Amino acid sequence: MKVLAKNKKAYYKYEILEKFEAGIVLIGQEVKSIKSGRINLAGSYVVLKDNELYLIGCHVPPYQPKNAPPDYNPERSRKLLLKKSEIKYLIGKSKQKGLTLVPLRVYTRRRKIKIEFAIAKGKKKFDKRELIKKRETKREMRRELKERG
Repeated sequence: MKVLAKNKKAYYKYEILEKFEAGIVLIGQEVKSIKSGRINLAGSYVVLKDNELYLIGCHVPPYQPKNAPPDYNPERSRKLLLKKSEIKYLIGKSKQKGLTLVPLRVYTRRRKIKIEFAIAKGKKKFDKRELIKKRETKREMRRELKERG
């Protein structure tokens, strides 16, 4: 399983509650572009429309810009492929206040491109500060142990 892109800010901005895996509907040149690692998940999110899930705000540049179709849109919404039971479950969860669907990473599994997204709850500012403080204290403890050891 090769990870092609990660959304690092999602772990900082949101509290991850539950993860899901889905396939993505892509056109040929997008597949080549993504497999070469040229995908940006920053600022993207997953939306539910007409009992289908869509990835919105994900930037996939053309594989060969000079060869791209004239009407190609790198920011277009892309349909996500899930089982009906998972979609029904997500419909119920997405109606709860304060929960959003956030993409976490894009990877390959058995030559297919998959996306991992999560049901997430936004963190408050003090939660983020607390996380930074914990990280700093752990880092300082490691430094002290290295100096003594």
